[in-house]
Parts: sequence; C-alpha cells; structure tokens
Amino acid sequence: MKKELGRRGENIAAQYLTAQGYKVIARNYHTRFGELDLICSKGKDIVFVEVKTRTNLKFGYPEEAITYKKIEHLKKAAFIYLNNRKHSFAQMHFDVITILLTDGQEKINHIKDAF
Repeated sequence: MKKELGRRGENIAAQYLTAQGYKVIARNYHTRFGELDLICSKGKDIVFVEVKTRTNLKFGYPEEAITYKKIEHLKKAAFIYLNNRKHSFAQMHFDVITILLTDGQEKINHIKDAF
C-alpha cells in the first residue's frame, strides 16, 4: 500500500512538472544513500525532486517527513548521480513536491529550492 501510494504520488508529480516545463530524465535512481524520486532538467539546470504523498495529516504534513538526515542523503545521492554522468548543468536545485490525496482531490505543493 505504502509503495503504491508513493508511486502514485511520483506519477502525479511527474505529470505536474512536465506541465510546468520540466523534462523528467530519471525516476527512482538508487544509490547507497537512498533513492532520488525524480531527476529533471529545466533549461540548463538539473532539479532533484523529493516527492512526499499522504492521504491524511495523521502523522503531520508531508514536508515534515524530510529530516536533516534525509536532506544529507539526498545531496550525496545527487552527487553520485552527477559523477556518473558526462552532461554538465548550469545550476543544481533540490525541490520538494508534496501531495495530499483527500476526498478524491489532489493538493500539490511545489517547494522550489527547498534546501
């Protein structure tokens, strides 16, 4: 169930980002530090996107699940990704997309340059 919800949220986020002019270049990139949910490009920049999806606020807002330790792991994973690629980018960004699925509606919150 949890994995299905995560995949659903990532699909919603990918569609949203594409509509906003981003190009999704990788999904679910695994490293020893964890997974990068979405890797996108926009113009000459690369954007690493962490997606958090919830169906209720019982455990708080989705963005509250992104801890300092999680941020450090995401940064390390991003550098591994970049070191394994020949393409260079002008700037690197870390965005967060939170999705709240309640009452058949999707509430998307895009936090640009979150950390």
